[in-house]
Amino acid sequence: MNTQVSYLPGLDNLKKLPDDDVQEFSKNGHTLVHGVLSKDEIDAYRPVIAGAADRYNTEKRKLEERDTYGKAFLQIMNLWRVDEDVKKFVLAKRMAKIAADLMGVENVRLYHDQALFKEPGGGPTPWHQDQYYWPIDTHNTVTMWMPLIDIDVDMGMLTFASKSYFDGAVFNHEISDESETLFDDYVNDKQFEISRAKTMKAGDATWHRGFTIHNAPGNDSDKMREIMTIIYVADGARITPYKNEWQKNDHEKWLMGKPIGGLIDSDLNPKLL
Repeated sequence: MNTQVSYLPGLDNLKKLPDDDVQEFSKNGHTLVHGVLSKDEIDAYRPVIAGAADRYNTEKRKLEERDTYGKAFLQIMNLWRVDEDVKKFVLAKRMAKIAADLMGVENVRLYHDQALFKEPGGGPTPWHQDQYYWPIDTHNTVTMWMPLIDIDVDMGMLTFASKSYFDGAVFNHEISDESETLFDDYVNDKQFEISRAKTMKAGDATWHRGFTIHNAPGNDSDKMREIMTIIYVADGARITPYKNEWQKNDHEKWLMGKPIGGLIDSDLNPKLL
């Protein structure tokens, strides 16, 4: 699939973030920002990102042959390293500035990107905390989750347990059926408010902290749920000792094996503002 385009709009012009979004993020650990990209902008970048995700997807098994995690979505990471057009999106100052403003920091670095495409009939994404996987010493991390097409609840809308990030890591479990049960009990016991948008336009984006507990239902529609995510970390964050094998893997894969205790500043983690 040839997705090269003759012109892609720049995304380095900054947008004023509404105070309500900053306050909601601080209070609940997540927020929805409308119109991060305009219709023309998302229409230009969608074929670029979807095309790259298709080219670099390595999942060849049929849906019914996969485990719970495999059924949840097709996951293609760090597309910015292999596609120059996707790179313009991932390193864009507009989204980086929103991430920095939400966390109240001067600057952010890239941790990595992920295309998360949930196929028609794809299964639910169990409750989890992203930062379980990350050997990072700060709570100032945020994931942007942006649909490339208009989506509704039938397609697997991201769902948050509000205020669930305050206690940091809750369980030492990867995404699985077991983690779903443990987190479900925890979320119910703590009586967290469950928050989920009914619809999102292409170019809208949710933002959530690394320790915010979240999940997504299965995709009951006949369309692919196309999502592009970018994970940001506050500049000045450092690498922590491993708490699990996944963090060890992340250290090598996303932080280039830099010394534990050192700054997160490898070539894979550029400063974005």
